[in-house]
Amino acid sequence: MNDLAYLSATETLQLFRDKELSPLELLDALIVHIEQCEPLINAVVDRRYEEARIEAAASADRYSRNESLPLDGLPVAAKEEHPMRGRLWQQGSYTLVDEVAQVDHPVIERIQQAGGIIHIRTATPEFCCAGFCHTTLWGTTRNPWNTQFSPGGSSGGTGAALAAGYAPIGTGSDIGGSIRIPASLSGVVGFKPPFGRVPAMPPYNLDQYCHDGPMARTIADVALLENVIAGPHPLDQAALREPMRVPMVAEGAAGLRVALCVNLGDWPVDADVETNTRNAARALQSQGVDVHEVELPWTIEKIWLAAQTHFATIMGSGVAAVVADHADVLNDYTIAFAETMASSLSFYEGLELEGELWEPLGRVFEQFDALLCPTMAIDGYVAGDPYLDGPLAVGSGSVSHHIHGAMTLPFNIFSRCPVLSVPSGRAANGVPTGVQIVGRTYDDITTFRVAAALERALTETGVGFSSPRWRPS
Repeated sequence: MNDLAYLSATETLQLFRDKELSPLELLDALIVHIEQCEPLINAVVDRRYEEARIEAAASADRYSRNESLPLDGLPVAAKEEHPMRGRLWQQGSYTLVDEVAQVDHPVIERIQQAGGIIHIRTATPEFCCAGFCHTTLWGTTRNPWNTQFSPGGSSGGTGAALAAGYAPIGTGSDIGGSIRIPASLSGVVGFKPPFGRVPAMPPYNLDQYCHDGPMARTIADVALLENVIAGPHPLDQAALREPMRVPMVAEGAAGLRVALCVNLGDWPVDADVETNTRNAARALQSQGVDVHEVELPWTIEKIWLAAQTHFATIMGSGVAAVVADHADVLNDYTIAFAETMASSLSFYEGLELEGELWEPLGRVFEQFDALLCPTMAIDGYVAGDPYLDGPLAVGSGSVSHHIHGAMTLPFNIFSRCPVLSVPSGRAANGVPTGVQIVGRTYDDITTFRVAAALERALTETGVGFSSPRWRPS
C-alpha cells in the first residue's frame, strides 16, 4: 500500500497517462488506507467517496481517449475552510454545525475544473484561529510522525493527511502561518503565495495577511497545484491579473545569494531546529548557492504588536462578534484569541510599524535573492493542548503566546513575499522540522529555485518525501 499512498502527483499523472494505473484503482486503495489510519490520525471531517468514485470513472474515460486535464484523477485533500457548494461548512465550530455552503471557493472550483478529485475535506482548529489542530466538534488531529503531537494548524488536517499518505496534494490557507506551520510539523511542503496570487472569497480576499495556497509532499507537486489555482477570478478584485507560471522542473540555484537568519532578531529557537536550519544552509551551499548569515533588528514584541493591531480590526473583530453571542459553545482557545487580538495602536499606527519592520528586510533583499530561516522555533505542539497557561518554553528562553512557537508571522505582515516551507530534518521527538525560503516581493520563481535545490540536496540525506526513507512509522 505504501507504494500507492506515497506516489507523488507527477508520478501518478504519468502512470495514468501510461495506462499503468487507473484513477479509480488509486482512489479505492487510498480510501482503504484512510479508513485504516483515521481512528488514530483524525484528519478527515468530510468524506466524498461516492462522488469521488464517479469523478474517477469520468477521469479514467478521459485518459482512455487521451484527453486528460492538468490534475485529472488526482486525489486532493481540501481544507474544510474552503467551502464546497452543497456541503457542510462547519469551520470546526458548533455555531456553524448545520451551515451548508452556497458557493465553491475559487481554489475548489479550479481543482475540480482541472480534473482533481476531492475525496476528503480536512480538519482545522475552530475558525482557523490557532497553530494546532483540535476542536470540541471534530476532536484532536494527530501528527503521523508522533501521535502525541499535533500536525500544526490551522491547515493541520491537510498536513496530517499528506504525511499519512491520504492524498498527494492538498489545499491550505495562511493568515499567520497556517500553511507553513503544518507543513513544517508534518514534514511536507507548503507555499504561502504572495498576496493576490491565488484568488479568495470576500471579505478575506481583501486582508493582505491572508493567503490560500498549495500543500504537497514535493516541490514539483506544489508547483503543479499552484499553477492550477493561481490567477484572476470574478469573486476577487485583489487577484492579480497576470498569473505567474512556476516551472515544474526548477532551474538550478547555483550562483544565487541567500541570507541565513536563524533567530529573526530575538526569537529563541530550540536546539534541534537551529541544527537542522544550519544543515539546510550547508545543503544549499553544496548546490552552489552563496549563503551568508545576517542579523535582523526585529523583536518579537514589535512583530506581535503589528500583528495584533492588524488582527484586532479584521479577523479578531469577526471572532469577537461570535464570542459575544456564543461563548458557551466555543473552544477555549477561540475565546482567548478574541481577547488577545487587541492593540494599543490605531490601524494607521500599525501600518507605520509594519513599514518600520520591513525596511531592514528590504535592505537584505537588495543584496540577496532569498532569506532562509526556521519555520518553527519549537519541536512541536502537544496534541490537544490549548496553550492557555503562561509562557511557552522555547530553547533557552520563552515566548508569551503559542503562535510565537512559529516564526511565520513576519511574512504575513510582509504579505507580498512568497514563502515556501520545506522539510529540514527531524527533532529528537520524531517530529519534522522545516525552513522557510522567503523570496523577494512577487518573485515566486526564484523562491521555487532555491527550494528545489534544497530538496535535491536533502533528499540525499533522507530528508523529504522525495526520499523513500522519509516516512512516518
